Amino acid sequence: MKLKRRPRPDLGSRLSALDDALRFGSGRLDPDDLGLLQATSARATERIGYGAQLTVVALAGATGSGKSSLFNSLAGRDLAAVGVRRPTTGRAEACVWGDGGDDLLAWLEVKRRHRQRRSDDELDGLVLLDLPDHDSTEEAHRLEVDRLVELVDVFVWVLDPQKYGDAALYDRYVRPFATHASVMVFALNQVDRLTADARAACLADLGRVLDEQGLGPTQVIATSARTGEGIDALRTIISERTRAERAAVERLEADLDLVASIVGHACRSPLRSTTVERSARADVAEYLVDAMGVGHVVEAVARSYRRKARLATGWPVTRWLARLRPDPLRRMHIGVGGGADALTLPAPDAAAAARADEALRHLADESTRGLPDPWPSHARGATVDRKSEIMDGLERSIAGADLSDDGEPLWWGFGRFLQNLVALGAIAGLLWLAVLFVFAYLRLPEPPTYGYRDIPLPTLLLIGGLLAGFVLGVIFGQVGRVGAARRAASARRQLRAAVAGTVDREVIEPLERELEAYAGLCDALDRMGSGAAVR
Repeated sequence: MKLKRRPRPDLGSRLSALDDALRFGSGRLDPDDLGLLQATSARATERIGYGAQLTVVALAGATGSGKSSLFNSLAGRDLAAVGVRRPTTGRAEACVWGDGGDDLLAWLEVKRRHRQRRSDDELDGLVLLDLPDHDSTEEAHRLEVDRLVELVDVFVWVLDPQKYGDAALYDRYVRPFATHASVMVFALNQVDRLTADARAACLADLGRVLDEQGLGPTQVIATSARTGEGIDALRTIISERTRAERAAVERLEADLDLVASIVGHACRSPLRSTTVERSARADVAEYLVDAMGVGHVVEAVARSYRRKARLATGWPVTRWLARLRPDPLRRMHIGVGGGADALTLPAPDAAAAARADEALRHLADESTRGLPDPWPSHARGATVDRKSEIMDGLERSIAGADLSDDGEPLWWGFGRFLQNLVALGAIAGLLWLAVLFVFAYLRLPEPPTYGYRDIPLPTLLLIGGLLAGFVLGVIFGQVGRVGAARRAASARRQLRAAVAGTVDREVIEPLERELEAYAGLCDALDRMGSGAAVR
């Protein structure tokens, strides 16, 4: 499929994308990158608030380049002091054409102001700044230039024939703002000092230097404040920018291009998916099931069931022994209230705990494999580094699982009835024999005794009741084991479901939020930029 160019979004959409980038990058991006996004958003909001009707154009350059002379020529009167060494305090000077602009100048922190009130002037709406020398020996001058370069709408770099190739200008201002070529103008000033051949050579060489900076098409004009050459051309360029009322927008769009390219290193790798695969979820849940000792809980459920079954259907002669053993679930404080704080689980097996740690680490690393920093560390922060929180959540889920019996099974009642019946028979036989013993001891006539094949009925009742109780106890014990196995299987399913839900909530969802944040940030940076090629 061929790549196509996405239509360039409007400024409002791009600023909305900037807000999205801030939202997804907050707490995740490198502080410098996040600070750049925040500063750009604040600057854009403030600049838009002053409207696009005013266009801020800054004349910037090195010492002796003739900025102030051009400033005076464009203003039509001497406003700025002219000299190789300017007797200023390192503060910019402004000239405003038309009304308004005070609030904008206050935001720019430019206090030295002049006003041109010719309402029909072609420069109406222009705020022209004369900046300090960017190569000044005074640090305050350089800082003033650095501050205003971040805020103005259009740069007019004033160069002189001797220092137009100064590396400081290109390293500090031009190359870092290569995305701002549309709001840059280069004026080769003082060309009256050059011969025609030298002028042509300088302009050609300047064009070559600018191409090397990666600026692309850039407006370059030759000017001379002394002879007036090029002043009208420069005035026309500035007038066109002012009347179009687009310079502020273009500057902000260039800022967004620059910021998107700088922060784009955080999104240099494609994301495979924002969701964790089902098999990976299951693997992590399984390892955490082992680490939490769910198998011990399931075994306790089975033993608790067998104990209760024995108490209900066991041989009366021996089932009282089951009461001497505590309920395994109650020993773990499961189903007795108190929640996770009261839960008492066996200490996890060291090997199982190590496997759980490795599973969490593997999940985080695999989900962010190939992604740039800081995303792998954020993924580990959402998983491995939160192990104690995850374990607490798992304990709560286990403590909250409903492991209680669904009422007494019907066969327990039937077994209890049979055991009581045969026990009563044995007791009846025992009492009958006792009566016969008393009669014999007192040498009283024996009452009539019935039997079966010469075995007295009371003897049959006693022996038969004891044997039947024992046999029934064995049978019901086996049935109880089957029921315990089924109850344990049900408990295992409930606990696995509870653990899986906790894994989704405490592990998968935080991890997927980080993956979604990466995808959201990358999409926002893509929309914030000038429109990269998309499929």
